[in-house]
Amino acid sequence: MYNNSEEINEIGVIMESKYGGYAGKILKIDLTNREISDYPFTDRERELYLGGKIMASKIILDNLKDDTVPLSSENIIVVSTGPFTNTGAPSSSRFNISSLSPLTGLIASSNCGGNFGIYLKKAGYDALIITGKSTEKIWIEINENEVSFNSADDLWGLDTEEVQEKLPEKTGKIVIGPAAENLVRYAGIFSQERAAGRAGLGSVMGFKNLKAVVAKGNIKTNVKNKDKTKELYKKWIYKLKDSYLTGEMLPKYGTAGILKLMQKKNVLATRNFQKGNFDDFEMISGEKLEEKYLIKNRGCVTCPIQCGRQVEIDGKKVKGPELETLGLLGANIENNDLKKIIDWNYQIDKLGMDTISLAGSIAFAMELNEKGLWDNGLEFGKTDNLSEIFNDIANRKGIGDDLANGVKFLSEKYGGKEFAIHSKGMELSAYEPRGSVGQGLGYAVSNRGGCHLGAGYVILFEALYMSMDPYSTVSKAELTMLNQDIMEVCSASGICLFTLQTMIPEKIIKNPDGMFAKITNNLMTKNVTAAVLRKVNKLNEDGLNVNLPNVPHIKALESLTGMKMDFGKFREIGERGYTLDRMINLRRGLKATDDTLPKRLTDVPQDITNKNSKVPIKELRDKYYSCRGLTKEGEVTEEKLKSLKMQEYCK
Repeated sequence: MYNNSEEINEIGVIMESKYGGYAGKILKIDLTNREISDYPFTDRERELYLGGKIMASKIILDNLKDDTVPLSSENIIVVSTGPFTNTGAPSSSRFNISSLSPLTGLIASSNCGGNFGIYLKKAGYDALIITGKSTEKIWIEINENEVSFNSADDLWGLDTEEVQEKLPEKTGKIVIGPAAENLVRYAGIFSQERAAGRAGLGSVMGFKNLKAVVAKGNIKTNVKNKDKTKELYKKWIYKLKDSYLTGEMLPKYGTAGILKLMQKKNVLATRNFQKGNFDDFEMISGEKLEEKYLIKNRGCVTCPIQCGRQVEIDGKKVKGPELETLGLLGANIENNDLKKIIDWNYQIDKLGMDTISLAGSIAFAMELNEKGLWDNGLEFGKTDNLSEIFNDIANRKGIGDDLANGVKFLSEKYGGKEFAIHSKGMELSAYEPRGSVGQGLGYAVSNRGGCHLGAGYVILFEALYMSMDPYSTVSKAELTMLNQDIMEVCSASGICLFTLQTMIPEKIIKNPDGMFAKITNNLMTKNVTAAVLRKVNKLNEDGLNVNLPNVPHIKALESLTGMKMDFGKFREIGERGYTLDRMINLRRGLKATDDTLPKRLTDVPQDITNKNSKVPIKELRDKYYSCRGLTKEGEVTEEKLKSLKMQEYCK
């Protein structure tokens, strides 16, 4: 047991923030020496980098050597919250975990909706930095100023559900399962039923012999303008409940509600991304899930949306599958058995793996087998052996040992690189980008690899809720950049990204063929996005404090923290976040040629009658680098760093 209250209190006075929304302290735990200390983070850094994922990237850039190996004692894990966390803001239970990824070798972050972030803030910390490696298997408990290191010998080998049941009640927990213990490169970290699933960060914990972290406390987070903030939160909650997307569609069908739209627009990845539609899509749809298996919708703490699904397995109520799992363990392996997907989802979560990367690896292995490149027994449409295969992957047995390394590794060992569906080593999510080229660009330039969220989610405008020309390259670079920046800062604030869906006018969503929708789609395809963005930023620079009416995050953040905030400042924080990650990756050897996709998606048309139904990656990438202010090689310039007030990183 370590009690460092005097040192923490002394440093806490120095580090006390003038802004609301912050505990004011970051806890650093050295596993090697079992030492704890405070990590300084100034108010200037809070103004520039806010919190969450962006705070974590700043810490990683400042503390990791460029040649650090992901699975090494030199790698660090940063668990971080945003200023909205533990303040009662809607949809604000999100927290972030960042590290170097054993899947990609690059910077990675994973966002989670479990309750650990709230409890970490209650313990008095905005973030947790974990360094070194324990010589013994341990779990850690944080109780305000006290940190204890406990043996995990009796927890090792337990699944993510079992281990949480063994840990103290009324606490926030992050845990790993058997897959992370066995260093599966896409093992996740879990809190309650929620996963920080992508990029293999669970294996970083597993390598460090850290089974779990538990946090508790009774510290309240300071709110700068309490009455005003409370009123803004009320209006925000009303807006979310009144919106068609966040108040009706997501609560009723969850994320799976868009699967039918994906089928209609040819963006539902099928048969390892060989096409964008699946004949049996209705059998795995959100509607079918709601009709046949849904017990009720549920969701994260503080969230009025409640998009999560609850289903029953063997008499037990558990979390149901989301869109990515339905698509990738359904259409992409040509499986139409929804009950199997529900069972697999629960099994994979307990084993502690990312369903996206796992499903992508299975689909690629099926095609390798089909083409005679790897005799592994896996076949499209054949699913009876998959539950056993998932266990083998988590335990690295038989073919599971290779599958545990992901698509990029498999393609380097067995071939098939042209249809190995990944970007930078991370498997793509369920959106087939040849029916949405802006989404394809985003996959390619996303800092963590094939991530639909880090990609900017331009498919929202191209196929899901709007109908921009999905094959045009006009304005797609600007939209990708804008969306990436806004989503980046939203995440860093501690708020769920689904809250941004209220930005889209309901006139368009409810009447996609109406005149208003047609005019809007036409204007956006004519590159007015860049012009509007420049104008809004110029007005903000001139002190006119322009905000967007459908982004309540901005005024609420200003009221909560006391920071002056407008759309320009808000977006610019997100741009700093993207730039930090880009710099980390560049220092680790990233080249422009890594911002790409497999040839199946860039060279082969999805529709043989439409030569534009492929991702023109070079043209899009060049435009993206230009509008981001990067060099032609995708490097960050000193001019860009100075404009973002990041001159300390200039050479």
